[in-house]
Amino acid sequence: MRLDEAEHRAGLAGGTTRTIEGPLYVAGAPLSKGEARLDDGTDDGEILLMEGQVFDTEGRPISGAIVDVWHANSFGFYSFFGPPQSSYNLRRRIETDLDGRYRFRSIMPSGYGCPPGSNTETLLAKMGRHGQRPAHIHFFFTASGYRQLTTQISIDGDKYLHDDFAFGTRDDLIPPVVRVTEATEIREAELNRPFARIGFDFKVTRKVAGAPATVVHREHAVAA
Repeated sequence: MRLDEAEHRAGLAGGTTRTIEGPLYVAGAPLSKGEARLDDGTDDGEILLMEGQVFDTEGRPISGAIVDVWHANSFGFYSFFGPPQSSYNLRRRIETDLDGRYRFRSIMPSGYGCPPGSNTETLLAKMGRHGQRPAHIHFFFTASGYRQLTTQISIDGDKYLHDDFAFGTRDDLIPPVVRVTEATEIREAELNRPFARIGFDFKVTRKVAGAPATVVHREHAVAA
């Protein structure tokens, strides 16, 4: 909110709404061009196909932008945190194609909460609050000449969609989820069972001299 206000004062507008990064980013995810599969095939959750384009604020597609995406599995756990998962499971970097497009296959993430019995949960309970987050997918967007965008989409229909203890939900970052059950569409997607589809485009703003920085310098977990 403070950065939004600083950008407003600097005359910057038109980009996709930002929201929180969260503490579970890990740098160095595998890089793909145009599209990627995020999951390793061991999670039997609902298949998710997500795609869209990255634009500048004037509607021009940005080729070569890096879409850094990460999310929890269907049990609410991230790779490198919690029960073991394969290295960089549900984490990828995707370089947009000539039309600024990205596409990925994954599984639908689950929401999650503070560890039961943890100090954080105890503190929140004493404040009369829960420690639950709705299902969501995190993104960094970077491109030469543009300001980094940190954002996330929230999964429509989640119980905690508008009651996120981390205050990360934004109304314009809740894209519709289309459930595909028609056999022809399933075959066209080269799948063998129903799946979910999300389409969402993102806009990033150009770098401007003297504008407030968008990158938060913080310690990140390192892949073991």
